Amino acid sequence: MDAELFPRDRTEVAPGAVHLPDWLDAGRQRALLRACREWARPPAGLRTVRTPGGGTMTARQVCLGLHWYPYAYARTVVDGDGAPVKPFPAWLGDLGRRAVTDALGPEAAAAADYDIALINFYDGDALMGMHRDADERADAPVVSLSLGDTCVFRFGNPDARTRPWTDVELRSGDLFVFGGPSRLAYHGVPRVHPGTAPPELGLTGRLNITLRVSGLQAPRAGCP
Repeated sequence: MDAELFPRDRTEVAPGAVHLPDWLDAGRQRALLRACREWARPPAGLRTVRTPGGGTMTARQVCLGLHWYPYAYARTVVDGDGAPVKPFPAWLGDLGRRAVTDALGPEAAAAADYDIALINFYDGDALMGMHRDADERADAPVVSLSLGDTCVFRFGNPDARTRPWTDVELRSGDLFVFGGPSRLAYHGVPRVHPGTAPPELGLTGRLNITLRVSGLQAPRAGCP
C-alpha cells in the first residue's frame, strides 16, 4: 500500500488490523453519544446479555439492524423484551465505509455495506473476554469506534485465545478496523480505566460502537 494514502498516525497492529487515534473529533463524538443515548432507550434498548451457560456479560449492549444474542442474529430482541430491533441508519453505514477507507483503503471499503451495529457500554468494572466476531456471513472489515473512558484493547490471532496478542490503548474518538487476515482474530477488553473520559463529553464509562456487515439481510427492493 502507498503510505501517502493514509493518515500519518495510522498504526498497523496486525495484517489488516489498524488503529487510528483521534479519528472522531469532539463534535462527532458528542453527536454519536447523543445517538447512542437515544438507541439505549426502550423498547429494544440497553440490556444485559446472558450467555447459554447462564452467565452474564459485564458490558451491557444494544443492537441496530439485527439483534445479536449468543451466538446468532434475530430481527427482534429474543432474549429481552421481544421488541423489533431498532433500524440501522444509513449515516452510520457511511461512517463505517469512511472508517475502512481511512484505515485500509478504498478498495477494502467498496463492498462494505454495513447493516448492523453492536453498541457495548462498559462501566469501570466491565470487561470483555477474548472472542471472535464469527456469527456473520460476510467477511467485510469490522469497524470499532470508542467513546468515553480509555480501555486496554487486546488484539490477538485467528487461531486461539492465547498469545500472541497486542495490547492497544483505545481512547475516546479512536478508530480500530480489522479485516482481511485479521477478520477472525480473537480480541477482548481486559481493562477499562475509569474517569479517563474527556470531561466535556459528559460520559461516565465507555461506549464501543462496532459496525459489521451481516450477510444476512434480505435484498432491498429493486436490488438483485
